[in-house]
Amino acid sequence: MTVSPEGLPLAAEFSDATREQWQLLVEGVLRKSGAQDVHGTRAEDALTTDLQDGLRARPLYTAEDAPADAGYPGFPPYLRGGRAEGSVLSGWEVRQRHAHPDPQRCNEAVLADLENGVGSLWLTVGGSGLPVTALPDVLNGVYLDLAPVVLDAGPEFAAAAEQLLAVLAEREVPADAARGNLGADPLGLLARTGQDAPLDGQLAEAVALAVRCDRDHPGLRALTVDALAFHDAGASPAEELGASLATGVAYLRALTGAGLSVDAACAQLEFRYAADADQFLTIAKFRAARRLWARVTQVAGAAAGPSAAQRQHAVTSSVMMTERDPWVNMLRTTVACLAAGVGGADAVTVLPFDTALGLPDAFARRVARNTQAILLEESHLARVIDPAGGSWYVEQLTDELARAAWAWFQEIERAGGQAAALRSGLVRDRIAATWAQRSTALARRREPITGVSEFPNLQEQPVVREPAPAPLGGGLPRVRRAEAFEALRTRSDAQLAEAGARPRVFLAALGPAAVHTARSGFAANLFQAGGLETRLAVSSEVAALAEEFAADGATVACLCSSDQLYQEHAEELAAALKAAGARQVLLAGRPGDRREAYQRAGVDEFVFVGSDVVAVLSSVLDQIGVAR
Repeated sequence: MTVSPEGLPLAAEFSDATREQWQLLVEGVLRKSGAQDVHGTRAEDALTTDLQDGLRARPLYTAEDAPADAGYPGFPPYLRGGRAEGSVLSGWEVRQRHAHPDPQRCNEAVLADLENGVGSLWLTVGGSGLPVTALPDVLNGVYLDLAPVVLDAGPEFAAAAEQLLAVLAEREVPADAARGNLGADPLGLLARTGQDAPLDGQLAEAVALAVRCDRDHPGLRALTVDALAFHDAGASPAEELGASLATGVAYLRALTGAGLSVDAACAQLEFRYAADADQFLTIAKFRAARRLWARVTQVAGAAAGPSAAQRQHAVTSSVMMTERDPWVNMLRTTVACLAAGVGGADAVTVLPFDTALGLPDAFARRVARNTQAILLEESHLARVIDPAGGSWYVEQLTDELARAAWAWFQEIERAGGQAAALRSGLVRDRIAATWAQRSTALARRREPITGVSEFPNLQEQPVVREPAPAPLGGGLPRVRRAEAFEALRTRSDAQLAEAGARPRVFLAALGPAAVHTARSGFAANLFQAGGLETRLAVSSEVAALAEEFAADGATVACLCSSDQLYQEHAEELAAALKAAGARQVLLAGRPGDRREAYQRAGVDEFVFVGSDVVAVLSSVLDQIGVAR
């Protein structure tokens, strides 16, 4: 508390403010905006934002909202970090992903990254990508006692592990100096591919690798609990956490069943989670994940210590990445990386901004690694242990998210465990329902996508990249937020290539600029999100607008004006536009109680904040005759 020179607190003359007083002030502001019946808690509810998993972000948090004691960094429940020193000494581990199928080019990219700030490697091998047998070539020139290697070989994880272990032996890397993860994840493969038959054999191979690592390579982990399979399918944060917890428990049972102690089994696991541009939810997710896993290890009988603390690998979300205006992805990944670091992740991978387009080029990889370098070296983000700790909002969000995730984990366990839940479709159906809800929010632009659903640039030049190896498929789907809008833009591009011009909407703006600008600007932004160019025509005369529309050659028109002018002229203007040849007439704004009157006059659709933009744009493209 600030103290005056006389030694008295400066706030002594002021009484403590109460929540009720704050609510009264909010009521006054809300009434000025036209809101009614906003007394007491209703005023607070009016400013509350609904999140996924039944969570809510309130406008005000106080000490009363702080949950139980979160403990100390490095001590159970590890909410504040798995290490007492956090990342202060050396920062988090900067881990870059490589998936180029050409061994020589992959090796060149690997060495460039290691020479410029990357601390460890995440190698995607097998399938149609980099051959497993090419691992020695890819790791040529890499100091394997300094740079940890993490493998991601899908169903070929056992063969890839043997290759890496052989390279370590050939180069005489001391057994206790090797670091990294062999990447075995049989349940993750079941989720990705839906192929159930190999599970028992793959699980046995994974357990054998873990026993071998525990015996011969104490710095190597054998298994990855990869929650990206669930996130990439559209899972909510709680669903991602709960599914990862169920997978980790299944692996613990298998490892201890093979003779490993609980502590040794825990030391063989690394958890991989997505970090997205929702900063606070991402921070809360990584903190909640450690708390949840600490509860599992406690019940399993693990001793408090480093092995019981969840080892976390954060990867910036592929769901949030866009093909259109991909440069904005740099901003998304920066926020996601910051949130993962603040949340206490041990290793962080920033996906290059062009990941959705194919194989990233050297520039994109450089920006990805420099994003982390700036946050670590210039912003000093790792110099504070648990910087979000003590925030009433973050602590409450962490607690609520952990409880929602634990409930989902228990549901999976009641269904027989993760394997049974994947086989029965429980996980698939739950995630599909969540993604359907989110897709509705995206289509209505309640979750905006900058550069795609909001503020699109129809003149942007396409960014072309080499095709990436095909990912594993057949199980849970892979989704992206921007897909629906990008599909509309693709239809527009095809029309441009075939006819030399994009489909167009005529904006009939009635009245002076002060009257129509808000809605004409809104309409232009909305139509451009679907690849539709707009032409603005302004007049106070209905006949003049209809005449200009007839001369324009467009087949779709949108009325833009104020509610008052709509009441006076919308019906007349809609009828005139239809008479001038309009196949479809839209009106920018909510129709209120005049919907039927406007529709009788010729208005076909209404566009407003919260309307289904994807459905409207699809309808407009269909009316214009743009091929699907």
